Amino acid sequence: MIQTHYLLRSRTDGNYLIARPHGAADSGYLLLFAEYADALSYLNAHAPELRDRFAVETLPQSQLPTLLNRWGFAGIGVVRDPLVPQVSFLAQN
Repeated sequence: MIQTHYLLRSRTDGNYLIARPHGAADSGYLLLFAEYADALSYLNAHAPELRDRFAVETLPQSQLPTLLNRWGFAGIGVVRDPLVPQVSFLAQN
């Protein structure tokens, strides 16, 4: 079974939605959502005025390492609950 992740990407400049926990100065953590609806819920709950500026993009698990390396992300932030939000941060090796 192929696992699919959902990401939020800016329609204006093509950048992905990232998090910088505790004000980290690094390149940030790519936010991943388990479901398409979770990504939309996150936007609706935390930035409703920006929801029309982002698109939900799908990414197979197999392409995740390539994307992280290409964009130079510090790791991933897996969003467990989009409304609270609860995010687990995992640094890239």
